[in-house]
Amino acid sequence: MAGCLDSFQLPRCDCIDYSEKRNTISSIIGGGLFAIGWWIIIDVAACYPSMSDFHQAYHVCGIIGTISVFMINAVSNGQIRGESYTNGCLGQRGARIWLFIGFLLGFASLITACWILFGGYIIPRKNPQWPGVGVFLQNAFIFLDRKSVV
Repeated sequence: MAGCLDSFQLPRCDCIDYSEKRNTISSIIGGGLFAIGWWIIIDVAACYPSMSDFHQAYHVCGIIGTISVFMINAVSNGQIRGESYTNGCLGQRGARIWLFIGFLLGFASLITACWILFGGYIIPRKNPQWPGVGVFLQNAFIFLDRKSVV
């Protein structure tokens, strides 16, 4: 099942060479997703300032997701593979542990956003539901930002 799409090829456009601009395009897309995520939560906080509609502690899950993006982007592929010029403090093993903790924080923030959405807004049928959806979308966009850069 894993090789079912191995023979599937998309037609290549030879008029544009994206191989040298991959990192630039990836950074632009990642920054856009990150900005959209924070823009959504700023909209939620501005539209629902009361604590009964949107508890301000829900911002913590987006902050943890942001910290995880910074942790993941701080590690280069060369450090993970052991091909860097310096070993740093802990070397390759330390870089892998740092990356693992970054991904762990990212998944934790996304899972927490799901819990806030369903546990705080959907299941109790609380109106308005946009704050819960906004928290989830913020963390989903931050999570997708992480995937576009790595």
